[in-house]
Amino acid sequence: MARPTKAKALERLRKVLDAIHELENLRHDSPEFEKWRRDTQVAITNTFGNESRHIGDFTNIHFSPIVPLSDSEYQAIYLRGLKSAGVVLISMIEEIEEYWEDENQTPKPSETRENEQLSTNEVFIVHGRDEGAKNEVARFIEKLDLVPVILHEQANQGRTIIEKFEEHAQVGFTVALLTPDDVGALQDDKNNRKPRARQNVIFEFGYFIGKLGRKRVCALVQDDVEKPSDYDGVLYIPFDDSGGWKMGIIKELKTAGFKIDANRAFQT
Repeated sequence: MARPTKAKALERLRKVLDAIHELENLRHDSPEFEKWRRDTQVAITNTFGNESRHIGDFTNIHFSPIVPLSDSEYQAIYLRGLKSAGVVLISMIEEIEEYWEDENQTPKPSETRENEQLSTNEVFIVHGRDEGAKNEVARFIEKLDLVPVILHEQANQGRTIIEKFEEHAQVGFTVALLTPDDVGALQDDKNNRKPRARQNVIFEFGYFIGKLGRKRVCALVQDDVEKPSDYDGVLYIPFDDSGGWKMGIIKELKTAGFKIDANRAFQT
């Protein structure tokens, strides 16, 4: 479902918010209230989506008691529910006003890049010297009916490495394998060397973050490999023998817009 424009979303929510004032003068069992409640659920769903927390925030509001009470107590709970609904709707409106982009605003470069990459099913595999890890990830990508791109498997055609890399970087997603192939330390702390990914891996990892956007780059980290400091705080997927990383990749691919049949990945 496509997200509505900012103006349309605000119009929908303000309409149901403004109706609360009239409902306060009606009984809790009025047909007008039942229509308003349904209209509000539809407005929130069509604004934020079926899976959003926003619809849950509204449906969790109680307009009636769990156990039978007197009519006056029933009416009091109804009025408190309307007040709570008003607060929730105001919060949603403020969220849209603050965080949604105006319709006439130019998309951010990263958003444009991500949209341009949706037409391809190729996934670039950034890797170091661990051939086993590289092949395992590539075969898994193939099982998802996607095309893994491994640079050294492509024809050179008389090009430099960077020329070859740039041509084959026209992909929709990247999986970067950070395996402990090198070690490194600060100049004044040479006795405290830590496992690191190869320099080409870090370079290509950063290249694809800039080219595709962070949502289309997934990093698999093996053991205690030192992570790039500029990318610290971002969640990595542990590359372990249990295979839990596979579901992590599937989740990231789906979030990036790929149509993935997870059952294919685990067929023998």
